[in-house]
This record gives sequence, C-alpha cells and structure tokens, in this order.
Amino acid sequence: MQPHRTGPRAWPKAIIAATILTVFVSDTVTDLEIAAAVFYVVPILMSVRLLNRRDVILLAATCVALTILSSVLTASGSREAGLINLAISTAAIIVTTYLGLRMIASEAAYHEARAQLLRLSRISNLGELVTSIAHEVNQPLAAVTASAGACRRWLDADPPNIAKAHESAGRVVDAANLASEVIARVRRLSRRHAPLREPIAINTVITECAALAQGEVERSGTTLVLDLKSNLPVIVGDRVQIQQVVSNLLLNALEALETVDPATRTIEVSSRLQVDGMIVIACADNGNGLGKEARERLWEPFWTSKEGGTGLGLTISQTIVEDHNGQLDYLDTPGGGTTFRVLLPGSNGE
Repeated sequence: MQPHRTGPRAWPKAIIAATILTVFVSDTVTDLEIAAAVFYVVPILMSVRLLNRRDVILLAATCVALTILSSVLTASGSREAGLINLAISTAAIIVTTYLGLRMIASEAAYHEARAQLLRLSRISNLGELVTSIAHEVNQPLAAVTASAGACRRWLDADPPNIAKAHESAGRVVDAANLASEVIARVRRLSRRHAPLREPIAINTVITECAALAQGEVERSGTTLVLDLKSNLPVIVGDRVQIQQVVSNLLLNALEALETVDPATRTIEVSSRLQVDGMIVIACADNGNGLGKEARERLWEPFWTSKEGGTGLGLTISQTIVEDHNGQLDYLDTPGGGTTFRVLLPGSNGE
C-alpha cells in the first residue's frame, strides 16, 4: 500500500486551521475587554489565495460564529465591553473577507484583460505580417505581369522578335523565383529560424533588380541608368531582403515619375564606397520631389500618398536596412526629384 503524501496545499490549510484554533482559545480565555477575535482576519487573508470564493465565505462565517461562541463562553470581564468588542471583531472579519475577495477578483480580471490584450496583440501582429507578405510578394508579381506583357508584345510583333521575347520570359522566371524566395524567407521567420547571413555582391543585386524591373521601365518609357563602381567589398546579410529593398526603391522611383513627361523620365541607380567603409546605394529620380506632408510622415507605417498603397514599403525597407546595421535616408535630387540612399557596412567576406 502506497503511503499517503500530503499535497503542497495541505500544509497552508493546516496552518489556517491551527491559527483559527489558537485565536478561538485566546479569545475564550482572555477577558471580554480584549478583542482577540480580530486576529481571525489573519487566517481569512491566508485563505483568499488558497480557497474558492464559496469556501472563503464559509470560513468567514465560521470565524464569526466562533467569535460569538467565545463571547458566550468567556466569564470574566465587562459584558458591555464584550458586546462592543464582538461587534468590532465581527465587522473586521466581514470587511476583511469582502476586501480580500475583491482583491482576488480584481487580480483575476487583470490577468484576464492581460491575456485578452496578448491575444489581440497576436492578431494584430498576424495582420501586419500578412500585409507585409502581400507587399513584398506584390513586387515580384508586378514584375511577372510587366515582363509577361512585354513577352506577348514581342511575340505579337510582325515579325515576332523571338530574342526579346526570350529575354522577357527569362525575367518572368527570375521574378517568380524571387517571389518563391520571399515566401521561403517568411516561412523561416515564422519557424523562428535565424535569418540567412551570406556574402553579397551588391552590384549583382542591383543588376538583378534592374532586370526584374525592366518590363515596367520599358512600359513607362523611363530611362534607367546604372552607375556601379567596381571592386566594392561584399556585404554580409540576407540577399533576398537586400533585393527587396533595392526593388522597392526602384518601384517607388517609377511611381514618382508617373506625372512627369515620359520623354524626360530618368532613374539613376548607383553604388560607391565611402571612406568610412560604408557602401552607398543611391536611387535617384527626376520627379517632382516629396511634398511637405510626405517629408513629415515618410517613415510612418501604413501612411501612403499612393492610391491602393499599403504604406509599408519604406517601413519594411528601413527595418531591413537597420537589421543589417545600415541606414536608409533621402536627399533632394539636384534639378528636381528625390534620391533615396542605402548605407550598408562593407565586409571582407569572412
């Protein structure tokens, strides 16, 4: 037969019972002028965290009954003083019980409200994650649409330009692969995998992004100029994330030129190395520049001046750049327009 083991809650209950017994004996053997029964508040305060509401009320009623019984059994002392002390002790027991139960109820309500806030926070974070995914995937999908449209136009030409169509089809494949990589990265994040860290040749990333945007560049009649300095050190980070930043800046520049005469639309993407070892990626357009409200709210999440925009592009880009120990800022392009700059620390590739 297994020996009986006292549970962890049995000892506190035994202490409560012993305390009640001690108070009862003390209240009975002392004079009526001594209100020893007020010490029943001690076991009541102990019980509010151990017992349920019904048992705490039952315990308080027992303490009141024992107080009355002690008053009857006590023979010495002034009966008038005994009645006053009886009323004081009974009131102390009732008030302590009420306040103790209110305190426990308030704590329970606090924990429930906190749990509810945590649930709402998770839902909010999920919504932001979904919006972020939609924004990031939208860029390669837009490139797929533009390149596929260009491919159809080359094939519909008379005679068909097979070489150009082949190039456009290649950009469709590249953009689709990028969308797949974005989804794969989000899946890694959702599984709490560490982000990829690998040496990245920044000029290669810029060239890839320019190729993905080529269909949209041709459709809008924009001139895209690449000014990439050679022999740049590599950066260490997540290639897909850096590609997303460059692609976002390119698409933002294209959208900034929508109100500009197509014959004069120009975007220049450049790379260079600063003396402090930071690699600078600059995307300059000759649009109308940023308005006052845009300058004030540019980095504000979910704010956008574009119809149908999410307002997350620059926010996501800024977060990515800062995660790579870099900086994202903007300048006015000489002659009109805006230049966004990404500054990232170079590495020796080790």
